[in-house]
Amino acid sequence: MPYLTSQPGIGGRLREAPEDFEVEEVPLYLPTGHGEHTLFAIEKRGIPTAAAIQRLAGVTGVSASRFSSAGLKDAQAVARQTLSVHGVAPEQLRNLELDGVKVLWAERHRNRLKIGHLAANRFRIRIRGVEREALSHAETIMDELAQRGAPNGFGYQRFGATGQNHELGRLLVTGNVDGFLACYLGEVKGDLASAEARSLFARGDWEAALGAWPRHLAIERRVLQRLISTGRADDAMRALPRGLRRFLISAYQAYLFNCLLAARMPSIGVLERGDLAIKHVNGAFFEVQDPAREQPRADVLEISPSGPLYGPKVRLGRSEPGARERALLADEGIELARFGSLSPGGRRPFRAPLKEATVSWDQGVVVSFELPPGSYATSVLREITKTF
Repeated sequence: MPYLTSQPGIGGRLREAPEDFEVEEVPLYLPTGHGEHTLFAIEKRGIPTAAAIQRLAGVTGVSASRFSSAGLKDAQAVARQTLSVHGVAPEQLRNLELDGVKVLWAERHRNRLKIGHLAANRFRIRIRGVEREALSHAETIMDELAQRGAPNGFGYQRFGATGQNHELGRLLVTGNVDGFLACYLGEVKGDLASAEARSLFARGDWEAALGAWPRHLAIERRVLQRLISTGRADDAMRALPRGLRRFLISAYQAYLFNCLLAARMPSIGVLERGDLAIKHVNGAFFEVQDPAREQPRADVLEISPSGPLYGPKVRLGRSEPGARERALLADEGIELARFGSLSPGGRRPFRAPLKEATVSWDQGVVVSFELPPGSYATSVLREITKTF
């Protein structure tokens, strides 16, 4: 991915301690004070959101499936986020402190919290290992991002620890079942715990691979067991959870979006005829027929060009932007219908408004800013550090 800003990066080190990366959700709404659900906020430290929910489920005595969140927050961070739970009274949660999790407040609410139900995310991130002279360079970059918007690409987190989630997603979309299993069970990419088992699978010794498979990789074990018992790849695929399928396909959508964003850099704020421009205030989009007339709205970050999250229901652009979108699909050898009902598609702006951006010094350069839901802080950090 090219950089948007031309100023040299400051380098430095990130996430040496959870306190170096703080994120706080800005709620979309407040609790109603009545209802069967409890809306509550937690502060978690050094653990992923799923682990925090498991610990809360254990102490409240209800299934983790009753809990929901507006989004997943980084493990190596101090994160304050809102959750909801059905059938647990606020009194059971207030002032609760567990290992790595503290409940900040809890009130009754009518509905279950859904993914994306937040107004924004606020970040405070420390970059260590830099000299004070880096402060002015970081300020220059932040000022430019605040004026032009931050690149709205998907961060490396989307593609998994091994970086192959989008490859698996492509194999699902193309219906290459044998290729999927070979990649999902047989490729070794940094997963040392399962390296022996994956090597055995790749050599065709499925039984030995199952015996060597780590117990904590339960889904892979289940898929392999089905493959051994039936001998059919399509049967083995039925052991793959629907939610995991959706996630892997979304990673492929994210990869394709990043490809289009990279081709548009560094002019991600310049409108073209045929663009589908998104209004940042409400997410609605419209076709740009006269770029010169609409560009002043883009210059003040009221609207931005967008790219597709490919799917059967996505609307593609026209003219040159639309041609690029269709050409990428053709290069991949994929039709929109292949994404299926799990991923209907949509549009995503190529840039994100960066608000309340500040830079200070505290044992390193500290950057603070606010981003819309779904945008990645790493897109801002890579512009500042220029190290990844």
